[in-house]
Amino acid sequence: MRTLKNSIIIFSSFLLLAFSQPILAQPQLLLDMQTGEVLYEKDAGIAWYPASLTKLMTLYIAFEEIENGRFTLSTPVVISAQAKKAPPSRSPLPANNAITLKDALYLINVKSANDVAIALAETISGNQIAFIAKMNETAKKLGMSGTNFTNPNGLHSQAQITTARDLAILALSIRAKYPQYNSIFATYEIKLGETIMQSYNRLLVNLWGTNGMKTGFICAAGYNIIATAKRDDKSLMAIVLGASSERERNEMAAQLLLKGFSGELSSTNKIITNIANEFSQTAKNMRPLICNSNNRNYVINREKEFPFGLNSQPSFLNDRVITTTVKITSLGKIKSAPIPKPRINRQITH
Repeated sequence: MRTLKNSIIIFSSFLLLAFSQPILAQPQLLLDMQTGEVLYEKDAGIAWYPASLTKLMTLYIAFEEIENGRFTLSTPVVISAQAKKAPPSRSPLPANNAITLKDALYLINVKSANDVAIALAETISGNQIAFIAKMNETAKKLGMSGTNFTNPNGLHSQAQITTARDLAILALSIRAKYPQYNSIFATYEIKLGETIMQSYNRLLVNLWGTNGMKTGFICAAGYNIIATAKRDDKSLMAIVLGASSERERNEMAAQLLLKGFSGELSSTNKIITNIANEFSQTAKNMRPLICNSNNRNYVINREKEFPFGLNSQPSFLNDRVITTTVKITSLGKIKSAPIPKPRINRQITH
């Protein structure tokens, strides 16, 4: 009897967990990229784990360092032995091999290579600690008040948090300040030797007008995406955090974008900085719901709630977009690369 009673309690608790989470577990945001106007938002200020969306900050700092003259797109980036220890997703490059900084940018965004993100951090700042400090300094400068970084690639750390609102500010800043790198975010496929690597952002090949931007996944975060698209004179950005699968993440982002282009979602009378970050909450951990092999109920429930893209179900991703493959090249084995000294400012003041 006691065993049966305990089983009922455990089962009841399990059901409560399974059915109480979906509404709270998916921050969403849609905005006009030209004006910063928010067209739709749900929980955009709550804390979340960024996963590989972190790499957008890593790329932003690289763009900034190139702009400041400390590095060029030809600067070698060495995959150190320490960088190569990073868990997947990784590049196919062996330790001590190098690539140009330009190719590193493609590997970080398209392949979401954790080892290359570490290697880039080491190249720019000498070590990860110094680079992380630069990440947080930059986040503060951009007004990302709900964000804290502890690594350059997005692997799970309880202290590495952000919000949909902050991610939108970062993505908008990249687009506004560094449009010369737009092609990196629009690239679906890269090739290194005989190895072909494709982006997880299916919108790039299945939703006309999509031109970026980045996906991310860790068990604690669920499936995240920032997707950007342009049709005619309208440029939109959709952010979905905490989706239960790649399918759901991509379909939700596509749905938001299509509703924005059609005018169904038109305005909330807010701009992105009007959304407040909620500092009283810790980030929700999605691992028990998504990555527990003994618990499929949450994902099954999400499939029932949002079936788009499942077999025999309608999909928002019906286009066939032709893309090109960007070729990247290994520079071979290099043990270390010198870190450029800061450029001296010789401007004469009066």
